[in-house]
Amino acid sequence: MVLLAAAVCTKAGKAIVSRQFVEMTRTRIEGLLAAFPKLMNTGKQHTFVETESVRYVYQPMEKLYMVLITTKNSNILEDLETLRLFSRVIPEYCRALEENEISEHCFDLIFAFDEIVALGYRENVNLAQIRTFTEMDSHEEKVFRAVRETQEREAKAEMRRKAKELQQARRDAERQGKKAPGFGGFGSSAVSGGSTAAMITETIIENEKPKVAPAPARPSGPSKALKLGAKGKEVDNFVDKLKSEGETIMSSNMGRRTSEATKVHAPPINMESVHMKIEEKITLTCGRDGGLQNMELHGMIMLRISDDKFGRIRLHVENEDKKGVQLQTHPNVDKKLFTAESLIGLKNPEKSFPVNSDVGVLKWRLQTTEESFIPLTINCWPSESGNGCDVNIEYELQEDNLELNDVVIAIPLPSGVGAPVIGEIDGEYRHDSRRNTLEWCLPVIDAKNKSGSLEFSIAGQPNDFFPVQVSFISKKNYCNIQVTKVTQVDGNSPVRFSMETTFLVDKYEIL
Repeated sequence: MVLLAAAVCTKAGKAIVSRQFVEMTRTRIEGLLAAFPKLMNTGKQHTFVETESVRYVYQPMEKLYMVLITTKNSNILEDLETLRLFSRVIPEYCRALEENEISEHCFDLIFAFDEIVALGYRENVNLAQIRTFTEMDSHEEKVFRAVRETQEREAKAEMRRKAKELQQARRDAERQGKKAPGFGGFGSSAVSGGSTAAMITETIIENEKPKVAPAPARPSGPSKALKLGAKGKEVDNFVDKLKSEGETIMSSNMGRRTSEATKVHAPPINMESVHMKIEEKITLTCGRDGGLQNMELHGMIMLRISDDKFGRIRLHVENEDKKGVQLQTHPNVDKKLFTAESLIGLKNPEKSFPVNSDVGVLKWRLQTTEESFIPLTINCWPSESGNGCDVNIEYELQEDNLELNDVVIAIPLPSGVGAPVIGEIDGEYRHDSRRNTLEWCLPVIDAKNKSGSLEFSIAGQPNDFFPVQVSFISKKNYCNIQVTKVTQVDGNSPVRFSMETTFLVDKYEIL
């Protein structure tokens, strides 16, 4: 088998995407594709047509054609099998078989075509292998990125520690009426040591404040190094040349930028000297026919004190939970005081809580199989029809006091069948053709928006749409455990504090 070219063209013979596997000019391939519609005989049911020099093997796809151009002495059975694989690749990257969609994902299709055919000969690959090769998921790259992020975090922590040391040294010098120690060599002729320490400290601390990172400026000097992912002058000139020839240039990340711009980022929390973080994580597994198999919830109160004078404090905890959670205090916390008065304090009142470190003072756990405890119920009803499956999915919020944000309900789809046909939907959806999932996205689910549904149709079997996975985040915790007041051990005077609450999903599946 010698495959000359693979192309997606319109019924008029206009080439949308074409990949040549042998030396062939653009004029030659455009001429072959332009002659292709004129050679087809509508009275016959063949899927190939021959000329004196080449053979066309084609498959109609709605308003388009998937065409393979081969030599006349190639094996027609292998050509048809290769054609079927090409036709299955296109729905993996395109939601609809339309000209605009094909043009937008043209490079993805070309990369996939190269995995099927090399130098005119068919490679022994299937659809799953093509998807793996094109994604190029690298474990080594993930490890490298994780190591680099760890090093960056350690460098920032060291920078903050040095900044606090410099600031403390300056304060001690000012308190004792001495001149602050100088920094750097060659004396202090230009700037005094105290002002230098102040400048260094203020600059580093200023960098810790949350702010919008400005766009990186392009260096003025020449650079001969290879920059991965950068857009060089050659690319710009090539794009300008295409535009001058009348080609339409579409940006592949335009939709991504739009979606990122529409996201509303939560404002940073104004942290006081006494700050608490209440975090809960839920692990839940339900059956598709109903019934809670397992639900486990873990919660914790983390205390962080940034000022020494607030080290000896007590936390007033209000527990209104009625689900039967199991509470456990830190070993250094006075358990009798907590049991009797719901106060979190150290066993030795003379000691202080650690400063500038997160300390878990109280944690709780809830494990149950009671269905009424499920915060968000999901019902998935796939039913077979003549063309595949009609799938109905419903959600209902059972805890009215919760407000779930950024809810994503991910439904797996069968591979190689294209995009689903959406009927009715509350919210928005995303179809990930590479991972074969349909993501049902809901910004907020609360008491005013307790229930909703999604209906879609697609080829497949009922078992293809499980397990359904759910993810969300909430600023209200599931168990009604809150810190209402913070007081000092001496004098019982109130202390200002800040608090952030997070309710996260560790695992939420409907099997």
